[in-house]
Amino acid sequence: MTQDDAGAPATGLARWAVPAVWVISAVGSAVVVGLAWSGTRTWFHDTGPHAALGVLGMVFAASVIAALLLQLASRRPHGYVARTSASIAGAVVPVALGALALLPVLG
Repeated sequence: MTQDDAGAPATGLARWAVPAVWVISAVGSAVVVGLAWSGTRTWFHDTGPHAALGVLGMVFAASVIAALLLQLASRRPHGYVARTSASIAGAVVPVALGALALLPVLG
């Protein structure tokens, strides 16, 4: 059985909040990259050459907001900053890989 930072047994939400943010980031990045590679050129009425990167930024923003909300909803004050930081740091990886995957399409 896993435990949180205070030594108490982790609840369902506290156990899955960090990986849930990573999944949100990975799925969102995959959708943006997939649509960009399939030929989508208009993103939220923006037809600029780097509009897909703006949408990727929105995916990251949604991941950050989800990290904050899920950690608040877990009602575990001890370790909040560490768990939120881990969520956000993990969300950066798929978004950065997505940005790299978009380079051939944007060029």
